[in-house]
Amino acid sequence: VVSIFIVLSACASPSSFVKKVSQAEVEKNVLTNLPGTNGPVLAVKIDDTNAAHPQVGLNSADVIYIEQVEGGLTRLAAIFTDKIPDLIGPVRSARISDIEILEQYGRVGFAYSGAQSKMRPVLAAANLENMSAERNPPSIYQSDKTRYAPTNMMVDAKALLKKTIEDEGKKIDTVKSIGWQFGKGSELAKDLASAEVKWPAAKYGMTWSVVEKRWLLTFNGKPNLDSNGRQLGSPNFVIQKVEITDSIYGDKFGGVTPMSNTVGSGSGYLLRDGKIVAITWQRPSAEVGTIWTLADGSVANFADGQVWIALT
Repeated sequence: VVSIFIVLSACASPSSFVKKVSQAEVEKNVLTNLPGTNGPVLAVKIDDTNAAHPQVGLNSADVIYIEQVEGGLTRLAAIFTDKIPDLIGPVRSARISDIEILEQYGRVGFAYSGAQSKMRPVLAAANLENMSAERNPPSIYQSDKTRYAPTNMMVDAKALLKKTIEDEGKKIDTVKSIGWQFGKGSELAKDLASAEVKWPAAKYGMTWSVVEKRWLLTFNGKPNLDSNGRQLGSPNFVIQKVEITDSIYGDKFGGVTPMSNTVGSGSGYLLRDGKIVAITWQRPSAEVGTIWTLADGSVANFADGQVWIALT
């Protein structure tokens, strides 16, 4: 039996000692500013059609990007660096916008179902670790028997990370700050009860919950529930207005793949604390993060917690 004794000086109380130790030991995730770990960056491409809902594992993501794809539909790129759920999905194929979005995170582990042949050399040349279903067994990329293809593929993310990093020795960067800061909300913000953002064939709604202190999401007019029945939502919802252009890629039905251009500058809105404020964004190159500012040039602080970014 080992006994550990802590001797306090006469000027220190037990409570102040514990407080100092606790403050020193609490690690915060750089993407959410919440207590948590800063692990390797795992990005998972997730289907966002009606048939793909309810999605699995999104409540554990640190950041979620909403991207436009063929036919005006949307698809998600979810970033995990702290809490890794047992399953994530439904997993779908990569798109050209993903490469530019993910480059600011460093060398990312990218989990996706596949990619069209024309885009594979571009993915191979990018600073991404290919962790797709094309390179991993069905024990990791599993089929959910309660769903139908192509919205039935789930990934065992913990097993995928172990296989890639520990067994194969591949390099995935530890998460770093990519531009946004946390702090008090802006006095320029206006009260907002709800909002909507639309793409040609998809629609998200955001309603502020005073009780939960987060934006509760709807998708195409229905509550956006995860597989556990909890409504998806976040303290931060960013509407980032970007140039969306046609790429050289397309789907098998002849649809042109759009490219959401996230390098450059533009405007948008930050929704937090039941309020909305106009913001601007700047990202000089793909290798660096995005800086978010207010109309007066000061920093647009995010609230602590998960971040959703709608590219529209």
